[in-house]
Amino acid sequence: MKDNNQSQQTTEQKENKVLLFSMCLLVVATIVLAIIGFVFLDKPDEIVEGQADATSVRISGKLPGRVMEFYVHEGDRVRKGDTLVHIHSSLAEAKLMQAQGMETVARTQENKVDDGTRPQIIATARQLAAQAEAAVTITEKTYRRMENLFNEGVVSEQKRDEAKAAYDAAVAAHKAALSQVSLAEQGAQHQDKESAAAMVDVAKGGVAEVESVLEDQYLTAPCDGQIDQIYPEVSELVMMGAPIMSLLRLDDKWVTFNVREDLLKDMPLGGEIEIMIPALDKKKAKARIYYSRDLGSYATWQATKSVGQWDSKTFEIKARTLDSIPELRPGMTIIYLKK
Repeated sequence: MKDNNQSQQTTEQKENKVLLFSMCLLVVATIVLAIIGFVFLDKPDEIVEGQADATSVRISGKLPGRVMEFYVHEGDRVRKGDTLVHIHSSLAEAKLMQAQGMETVARTQENKVDDGTRPQIIATARQLAAQAEAAVTITEKTYRRMENLFNEGVVSEQKRDEAKAAYDAAVAAHKAALSQVSLAEQGAQHQDKESAAAMVDVAKGGVAEVESVLEDQYLTAPCDGQIDQIYPEVSELVMMGAPIMSLLRLDDKWVTFNVREDLLKDMPLGGEIEIMIPALDKKKAKARIYYSRDLGSYATWQATKSVGQWDSKTFEIKARTLDSIPELRPGMTIIYLKK
């Protein structure tokens, strides 16, 4: 009986040793296979995730007013020149009335200048010219008589000179009177007419300026695209320059990635990369990188060890697809698989 127990214990010990040896062998084999796989097998693809973007055009009003009506909704496709919204501005309309009033005043002043001098002033100037002409006639006769008497030795040279001076003065006065008649008959001076006409042009320019501002009550699409966001609601008051809506230019799309700088060697400027778009049934496409920029210290990858590692900066990479992808929408996830 005792021999049987000893034999059974010996058998169990052998089995335990075999089992332990098998487990150790399995662990060693697993470690060896892992090392071989790490050294010789290809590393899995490193995924860099980004997204699609498009140019966004912000549409703002040029005058303060109240939103009266929107002619589009978010998501609508629009063409360049399509009317988007009506903003009513009572201030602009008041400025238009003021500008039109200034134009009326300027035109009235211009007409007044063009009417020339009143008939009464012209008649007075002609009367004074006639009197001056009569004075010339009288002083000329006096001078001729004194000239003859001087030649006969009856009067002195001084008397003859006094008569000559009176005659010359009368001639000068007559010329001045004729000039006044000419000015009166011509009306306002040329400079006055030019000034009045310039004032009318200024007033007309003011009216045209306000009218152009009033045209901006109706905002139109500056380019083809899709309405992205509409900010105010109908009947809300908006200030001058306040954003009304944003428009996506779907003809100007790109993809953006934020990558560590140690990956830049595979994403050089001008280089081509292959991307995958999960939302489009994992569609693959080629894209060319055209932009690379450091995002700054706030986007730095900090080293986790003090020895053997260093901080890595993050760069923003932008690329455009080589072929047009109309179904690509801003915000879609873009995958770049780095080998």
